[in-house]
Amino acid sequence: MRVARLESETDFEGWRGHARALLCEGVPPEDVTWQVGAAQDTLFDILDAPAPPRDLAYRPKVSKQFLADARLALCHRDEGRFGLLYRLIHRMQDTPDLLSNAVDDDVIRLGALVKSVSRDRHKMRAFVRFRAVKGEPDTFVSWFEPEHRIVEENAPFFLRRFANMTWSILTPERSAHYDRKELRFGPGARQADAPDGDALEDLWRTYYGAIFNPARLKVKAMGAEMPKKYWKNLPEAELIAPLIASARKLEAGMVEAAPTPPKRLAEYAFAEPDLPPGDALAALRRDAAGCALCDHACHATQTVFGEGPLDAPLMIVGEQPGDREDIAGRPFIGPAGDLFDAVLAETGLSRDALYITNAVKHFRFTPKGKKRIHQSPKIGHIDHCRWWLKAERKLVKPKVTLAMGATAIRSLAGRAIPVSEARETGFDCFDGRAGLATIHPAAILRQSDPVEAAAMREALIADLRRAKDISA
Repeated sequence: MRVARLESETDFEGWRGHARALLCEGVPPEDVTWQVGAAQDTLFDILDAPAPPRDLAYRPKVSKQFLADARLALCHRDEGRFGLLYRLIHRMQDTPDLLSNAVDDDVIRLGALVKSVSRDRHKMRAFVRFRAVKGEPDTFVSWFEPEHRIVEENAPFFLRRFANMTWSILTPERSAHYDRKELRFGPGARQADAPDGDALEDLWRTYYGAIFNPARLKVKAMGAEMPKKYWKNLPEAELIAPLIASARKLEAGMVEAAPTPPKRLAEYAFAEPDLPPGDALAALRRDAAGCALCDHACHATQTVFGEGPLDAPLMIVGEQPGDREDIAGRPFIGPAGDLFDAVLAETGLSRDALYITNAVKHFRFTPKGKKRIHQSPKIGHIDHCRWWLKAERKLVKPKVTLAMGATAIRSLAGRAIPVSEARETGFDCFDGRAGLATIHPAAILRQSDPVEAAAMREALIADLRRAKDISA
């Protein structure tokens, strides 16, 4: 009989070392007794430390999944867990796929241990409530009573989540302490060692009561997810019983209340604009400067409105302003605008003879350091801005409109059409006028293949020439 001694109830590395040595020596599971703590007087041989393997060429076979399950299973309070794990790993040497046998008794038992510990670990993460320590800024203590020995296994989660504060988690058997520099473990404590409460708990109870939804209350499901044994340590627990008791009354009030109409786009987003008298374009530009209906309008520097003569036979519609356009307040003056001006010159078109605008009037971006990275507008942004585009088209009345890019096509056609398809067939704009499509200059600038970029540039020039001929 061999006796393998471990330093603690959760000594995974010690168990692993003993198991490796015992496997190399060929010791069967029934000949091993597992002992935790100091060695006791015994007539049997004691493995105070893993013995070196007798066969240096032999390497025990074990899967990563088994090691992960074994680490969790050792946190269980089942006294036979050490023997179970060694028996499994011993059997796996001849049956490597043993864990896939769902009807094997040892595999079933291991699964039950892992499931129980995993659930307890999840409950600890959900129901630990830190309380501020009076007189010690940014120092918090929590009391928790886990079902299994999971403090050391679970502590790294709290370390990652609360790395900027000093905290302790006290349990009856083991405690974890973090001082913003080092994570340490110590002996168990008493509930009296933790604070009784703090000022934030009143705020938390107010929040919990406010988010309680009586229409979705399921008492059995709630009890399964928040077992009553945890209630005594939860500040919000005192609200649960009265909230459940009043749930039917609250639900009846919700049913009797008038239904809330669904949130829709502003009605004028689909309406025909009523143009102001006088200098209508200047008035529209002033009104658009105060537009804040899109969720990204408040982040943009300003509205970028269209510009050009009101009698222009050709309207160019881009997608949305870029960084440079957002700062200057004019369309197509950034890198894409430089390319656009170059191809206009090659086609014999004058920018001063065109009306140039964008489907969306605000720059949508994501901050990244000092840069603002372009983001494509959403369908809601396109639909909101269509009112301004309608107003522009009602003033300009272009003979032909050239949409550059998918967003412009979506705005003018009212539906998504692939750029390649729209280039070949054209489309009808929402006001019945003819629409043509082409590649957006920015897409050419993003193309990394020089040959492909050159081909796209030639396609843009050909589309501009076609638009010029039709609008003449």
